[in-house]
Amino acid sequence: MEKAKEFLEKTVKIEEFDRVSRLNFPPHRTHIDSSFYEYFVLRGIRVDRVQPGSITFSFKVPHRLTNKNGNLVPGAIATLVDELGAAVIHVEGQPMDVSIDMSISYLSTAKMGDELEITSRVLGHKGNYSGTNVLIRNKATGEVVAEGRHSLFSKPASKMASSNDAQSIADSSSFGDQNEVREPSFLEFITSERVKVVAMLALALALCNADRVVMSVAIVPLSLANGWRQSFAGIVQSSFLWGYMISPIAGGTLVDYYGGKVVMAWGVALWSLATFLTPWAAETSVFALLAMRMLLGIAEGVALPCMNNMIARWFPQTERARVVGLAMAGFQLGSAIGLTLSPILMSQGGMYGPFVIFGLSGFLWVLVWVSATSSTPEQSPQISMYELKYIQNKVAVPSLSKNEKKTRQVIPPFRRLLSKLPTWSIIVANAMHSWGFFVILSWMPIYFKTIYHVDLREAAWFSAVPWSMMAVVGYFAGFWSDMMVQTGISVTLTRKIMQSIGFIGPGIALIGLTTAKSPLLASAWLTVAVGLKAFSHCGFLVNLQEISPQYSGVLHGISNTAWLIRCYGGNSRCWFLR
Repeated sequence: MEKAKEFLEKTVKIEEFDRVSRLNFPPHRTHIDSSFYEYFVLRGIRVDRVQPGSITFSFKVPHRLTNKNGNLVPGAIATLVDELGAAVIHVEGQPMDVSIDMSISYLSTAKMGDELEITSRVLGHKGNYSGTNVLIRNKATGEVVAEGRHSLFSKPASKMASSNDAQSIADSSSFGDQNEVREPSFLEFITSERVKVVAMLALALALCNADRVVMSVAIVPLSLANGWRQSFAGIVQSSFLWGYMISPIAGGTLVDYYGGKVVMAWGVALWSLATFLTPWAAETSVFALLAMRMLLGIAEGVALPCMNNMIARWFPQTERARVVGLAMAGFQLGSAIGLTLSPILMSQGGMYGPFVIFGLSGFLWVLVWVSATSSTPEQSPQISMYELKYIQNKVAVPSLSKNEKKTRQVIPPFRRLLSKLPTWSIIVANAMHSWGFFVILSWMPIYFKTIYHVDLREAAWFSAVPWSMMAVVGYFAGFWSDMMVQTGISVTLTRKIMQSIGFIGPGIALIGLTTAKSPLLASAWLTVAVGLKAFSHCGFLVNLQEISPQYSGVLHGISNTAWLIRCYGGNSRCWFLR
């Protein structure tokens, strides 16, 4: 406490320091005084959850701890870190541990009346020294207000202590060692429950893109059979986006409130139904075909927000980039699978064969997903205790209890989210990345057929190679990104480096594409461009889970809707063909 006061005297104004001093806690006398945690309650700090090595508090910012601008003063944050960081290692009946060092990162502001969620965790013990981490987050927005690290020294147990007290101290010491959860080995990682979750997400995203690109191949024979002009073929292609524009924000809102398991199951079931019924719709009328394409877009709009939401809750920050790489590898392989298998299935089962096969595959995926996965680690019946403790110690997005869900509003704080500059930087990055991605995805087969006059099957193979490369590069980019974070490079700098490679590299490759004189050379340039685009997944896509993890789904929905407005104008007329 003395260290914290010395820190406050140097960094905080006198009037602010006086306000902070009111947060002092008297010592606790076991069996005489009331519960240790009652002192927090009396000062407006509510204890929500006590777990081994972790305590979660709630604190509503009072007027007395704000400055003239209505912001919570830094000194109050320092005191919260000091007191609550010590609370997580406190042993009943023993003196409070002595603070010897404390560092705080002030990341944003909290206003008067804001409800804060404060999570205090044990980092580890060495001798009489302990380390704790305190994360202060805005409950409404999920935005991190501050993060503090606290080093404390505990006095040795008195020789006069009773045998029961001594045993309590010994138990506490061993308990601290147990909470210092070791990093999993590679074998433990690939056989863990969370990897099963991301594998199922990757399969869902593979189906998502495969169902989407089937029409990119089928549009050529459909146009010939029905006498459609290229402009009308563009309308059929773009009708998917009419539906896709509707659902990302609504889907992101639902997944943040109800969880990824339920929303993803409904999404895959609906887009599989739309894919399965497309042959019937094409034979019935143009309007029925456009309606099925719209339903496909509406259902697929929830896929990426669900992926972001579940990864934020299942994976720590040091694993997220490679996990996003794995999930998005499924997304890219779905493009390759759809482009290569569709001509084969069409030659064997007719023009509508791929729609039936991929639609039925989606229904099978839903059955496995519903029976084998959970929205959060705490809800999973298959997860091991070691993995659950590891995730709880590392992941800073706690699951909502039933009572918290009842009090939390379904509608997220859009105004506050959109008032932040990082939100807009992600929106712009997603718009630029996704517009190029989907224009290439939708029109690449037609590009090879129109410019280089290759047949449909060859065009599909030329188009599939770049997406396969993107899947491979995406995982290695994620692995590299995680290694940079683990070696001490700041998360912000790491994300900026990845995003820069993901933008500059494809730009140079697409300029080279204009010089291609053969389909082989054109495919090579496109492979380089699309492969390097995978680095963007370790930039803006992972950053969505970091700036506001509790609303990562709806943030993804907002950024997706923004790029759709940009993409819609470019999808019905291809820049390759101008």
